[in-house]
Amino acid sequence: MYLKDVPVGGSCVVESMDLPFELERRLEALGMTTGTSVSVLGSKGRGIMIIKLRGTRFALGRNITGSITVEGAKGDA
Repeated sequence: MYLKDVPVGGSCVVESMDLPFELERRLEALGMTTGTSVSVLGSKGRGIMIIKLRGTRFALGRNITGSITVEGAKGDA
């Protein structure tokens, strides 16, 4: 399952990222590494997702969330 498929209010664990090298390293520097828990706080128009990662909120575009594989997605809704 990809991060873009996790429902709002759901949480999951990052399994892998298939992104360009520089972008993947940037996300890792921000704390998104394999095994990190991610919560989906919201979804805006055009596929932008608001996530919570290690206590910080981030907005990620659909092209990024569609390249991050997650496991254990759980929704509150």
